[in-house]
This record gives sequence, structure tokens and C-alpha cells, in this order.
Amino acid sequence: MNKSPENGDRRKFDDIEYIFYYDYWMRYYAPMEDTLSNRKRLIDSLTRRAFHHTEAGINTPGRSLEQARAAYQAQTNPQRKRVNAAMLAGSLFHRATDLFTSIVNLEELGVTVSKNNELMRECTDCFEEALALGKQVKHHSGCEGIDEIWGEPFKAFTMTPTEFYQSRFIKIAQSMRDIDRIGDYMVKTFASSSVFGDAGDTIMAYIAVAKRVSDTMKKDPIIFRIWPEFVALAEELDSFEPNLPANADQMLQMKTGQGMALLREGKRLVGYIAGARVPMPLGTERYIEKCRQYQAPLITAKLANQA
Repeated sequence: MNKSPENGDRRKFDDIEYIFYYDYWMRYYAPMEDTLSNRKRLIDSLTRRAFHHTEAGINTPGRSLEQARAAYQAQTNPQRKRVNAAMLAGSLFHRATDLFTSIVNLEELGVTVSKNNELMRECTDCFEEALALGKQVKHHSGCEGIDEIWGEPFKAFTMTPTEFYQSRFIKIAQSMRDIDRIGDYMVKTFASSSVFGDAGDTIMAYIAVAKRVSDTMKKDPIIFRIWPEFVALAEELDSFEPNLPANADQMLQMKTGQGMALLREGKRLVGYIAGARVPMPLGTERYIEKCRQYQAPLITAKLANQA
């Protein structure tokens, strides 16, 4: 009798290795060897990823740190100060990675840099301050902060690669959970409606491949099969036409338009989570509440009354 999997268990399915965390099996990728040069490559990659998924205009060079700090300290408007904080956080991340690059270069020349070295201390301080300011940084959609991603370069700096990869697997499991929750409400909201029911199969297929996107590294060749399917299904949901009769009254047309907007919003939110590979709890809860308030089956009932 097979025992239930536990967190961290690994198994092969169809010759592909998976790891289990919190009810989800996801693709397993072995952590890199723990060397300074490997950590630098990981931190550089995670820093680029952080800026890719966050709002525009905050990718401030490390050389501009003093100007970014002065502007942040001088700003008094709360909304603008948040943006200045995000710009300062971006500059601090770049300063930290610049310093770490110098440390790695010295190490490659045979110069050992201890943790108590001034360069290492300043690097740590920059990472920590950038992390503290991370709650001011928003996802590029503007819908919520995304400090889960913003904290990853600092984690890679302070954790071993094995510890860091474990933290990533946990975040991917949490991302899959949010994708499933959104998908469940999309299906519940739309699949039973005669107006939107034809979208049900596409929604379920999109949710399934979104979870595969969230657990697949871009360097894995299988991404060339998964990503096109993901994009094609997203486009199919965008172009979906509701089954609305020509004699539908104005109220029914308005309600259907609201439903289409809600369907596309769910598609976008799932895409954000799958791409970032981190949960977005605020966006998820807000979307679920919108689905609860919007009763697509009522459209079907109204159609029946009009017939």
C-alpha cells in the first residue's frame, strides 16, 4: 500500500522527476553547487526576474543610489514617495549585486573576502534595505505588491542553494493553489451558464497548463511545448464570444459585458501568477469576491424568462 506523500518527497512520473509540497507535485530541479560564482549567477538572474515582473521605472542603477535616496527623503507626497521608495529599492538591489560581483571577482583572483569584510557588510546592508522597501514595489499590473519576488535575491544571498530551492518549491505550490482557486471560481461562475458555458473547457485547459508554466524553468526544453499552449489558450479566452441572442435586452447585454470583463480578468490574474511563480493573495481574494457577487447563472435564468 502506497503511503501518502510528504513534503519534500520526490518521485518520477513518465521519466520526469517531481517533488511534493503541500498537495502539489511539481517539476524537480536540482540546486546548483554552492560557490560564490554560482550564487552570483543566481542573484543576477533573480534580480532581472524581479524587475521583469514589477512596475516600470524602478530599475535604477546602483551608481544612482545617492540621488535616489535624496529624492526619497525629500518627497512629501505619499503617492509619489511610494514610487521614490520603489526606485530607491531598485538602486539598492543593483548596488548590492555590483558589490557582490566585485567580491566574486576578488575570489577568482585568489583573494578571500570574509563575511566581516567591509564590502560584504555593505552588500548585506544594501540587500536588507532593498528588502525592507520591497513592500512599496508593485506588480507591473498595479494590482498589488509582489514582495515575494522582491525578496528572492536577498534569500539567494543568505541561504544555501538547497535552502533557496526548497523555498521556491513551496512558493510554486502556493502559486498552484491560487491558480486552482481562481480556476474553480471561474468554472463555477461561467461553466453552468448557457451564455458562457462554451468557455468551460477552455478555462479548465488554461488552468491546467498555467500550473505547468509555474513549475517549469525557462531553461527546460519542455517550455517550447508548454508556453505556446498557454498563450494560445489565453488568446482563445480573450476572443471568446458569449452565446447571447440577438433580441437580448439592454440589462442582459450589460450583465454579459460585465461577465466578459470578469472572465478576462481571471485569465490575466492566472497569467500573472503563473509567470511570476509566486502567489498573489490580494488579487486572488479580490477576484474570488467579484465572482461571488457576479451570478452568471442568473443570466441563463433571465434568458429562459425571455423565451
